[in-house]
Amino acid sequence: QVQLVETGGGLAQAGNSVSLSCVASGFTFNSYSMGWLRQAPGKEREFVAAVHWTGGGTYYADSVKGRFTISRDNARNTVYLQMNDLKPEDTAVYYCVADRYPTTITSMGSLEAWGQGTLVIVSA
Repeated sequence: QVQLVETGGGLAQAGNSVSLSCVASGFTFNSYSMGWLRQAPGKEREFVAAVHWTGGGTYYADSVKGRFTISRDNARNTVYLQMNDLKPEDTAVYYCVADRYPTTITSMGSLEAWGQGTLVIVSA
């Protein structure tokens, strides 16, 4: 059974940092690209970041470039999202996703697996 379990959400003040983790199980983690999407209240879901299965390529939305860092530990079946210099507009439910191809994640196509989401609230 494929599972993605996110942890690390919560409340943060603008300018501070939050780190999200996603532990994967039920599939060959190091054969899949991983990523994060988010959905803010009343808004459409959007791409945040993705990392190639080798860890050698990373992709970011313009809105988070330079502030967020995605990384993965294939030995621990875990992908991370380090979010620095948070802004109120980063408030959203963050979803961990998996797909063989990073372009499917960046384009939010038909993804192979989703987590349940974790809420991040950034106060001004």
